[in-house]
Amino acid sequence: MTDTTAATWLTQEAYDRLTAELARLEGEGRAEITARIAAARDEGDLKENGGYHAAREEQAKQEARIRELQAKLRNVQIGTPPDDGVVEPGMVVTAEVAGDEMVFLLGSREIAGSADIEVFSPTSPLGAAINGSTVGDSVSYTAPNGREIPVVVRAATPFLG
Repeated sequence: MTDTTAATWLTQEAYDRLTAELARLEGEGRAEITARIAAARDEGDLKENGGYHAAREEQAKQEARIRELQAKLRNVQIGTPPDDGVVEPGMVVTAEVAGDEMVFLLGSREIAGSADIEVFSPTSPLGAAINGSTVGDSVSYTAPNGREIPVVVRAATPFLG
């Protein structure tokens, strides 16, 4: 079962960007789509009106994105986690994964757009395995192919943008 009450960790920049995107989609974005649908509807027969169907499909995608943003922003944690060596959302993790060193951010994929670092969600197999562990811990997770992947946490520091 997925914990739907877990906060989404975001940088201030990512939060501001998502809030602005939501405001644009709810305001001018909805108005633009409504106008396009009305203009296409005025062209006549809706059964064979490609512009009308394309606008309706775009409207559905936009409404889905609005719901996604509203859900993310409903329970958000902004700022920097404590620098205590505990792996949690908002931390840059250095880990040995199946013998290879990886450096990545544990956090929301929404941050990936503004950060030049690979991002793993806390709900991904790797993210779930290391979330809550501390520097020096050895954990493992099961890959989609059924293989058990060993992970050793080497470092965990707050993401500073």
